[in-house]
Amino acid sequence: MAYVKRNPRAPKGFFACEAAGLRWLAEADGGVPCATVLAVDEASLTLERLAPSAPTAHAARGFGARLARTHDAGANGFGAPPSGWAGPGFFGPLHEPLPMTYDDESSWGAFYAEHRLVPMAARAELDTETRAAVEEVMRRCSAGVFDDDELPARLHGDLWSGNVMWTPEGVVLIDPAAHGGHRETDLAMLALFGCPHLDAVIGGYESEHRLREGWQGRIGLHQLYPLLAHVVLFGSGYLAQTRAAAISACRL
Repeated sequence: MAYVKRNPRAPKGFFACEAAGLRWLAEADGGVPCATVLAVDEASLTLERLAPSAPTAHAARGFGARLARTHDAGANGFGAPPSGWAGPGFFGPLHEPLPMTYDDESSWGAFYAEHRLVPMAARAELDTETRAAVEEVMRRCSAGVFDDDELPARLHGDLWSGNVMWTPEGVVLIDPAAHGGHRETDLAMLALFGCPHLDAVIGGYESEHRLREGWQGRIGLHQLYPLLAHVVLFGSGYLAQTRAAAISACRL
């Protein structure tokens, strides 16, 4: 059976980009399986239909271990597109996708500031306090304050719980905004709106790849981009959470 996503007004390349991301993520040896692409055109994406199942701690631990392997498969640089994809990038919901640029940066902070925070903050209606905090995070990112020795990870890029499908065979990923980035970004997205058995996911992850000390304190830094996107898409109801994330990042 098949599942068809349709948007006749989708931007050019939207579904092809998603298909490229699913295939790239699925190439990771021992990584998290992704929904199988059956067909793609400018107005639709046809995927193999998934059978749902209840989340369990056992499946969550397996998901975490596989996610670490997906990340460890790497990317050509921070901001790099899926292998073989030369078109535009997108972030956000099916019927209102936002543009997402790619790059090939050696500095995660420079990539995150220039290609994620700056363009999204420019679209968002922010109050004075929130904008000042976000701009300070951008400055600190650009200055390399948050750079470390992590190599670019192969990210899903929009890994909130709605894009984690629990099946009888384990977790399968859908709807990526795939690119090369920092592994903590996907984990912060899992935490943003709650993921079942998140502690087990982290335990499984660290059985394959130990996270850098203090990663919990950097969750707000990595959540800032999707929170800004929520301000753009859904309005001022996300301002307080966005401001709190920016202020927490300024204190690191």
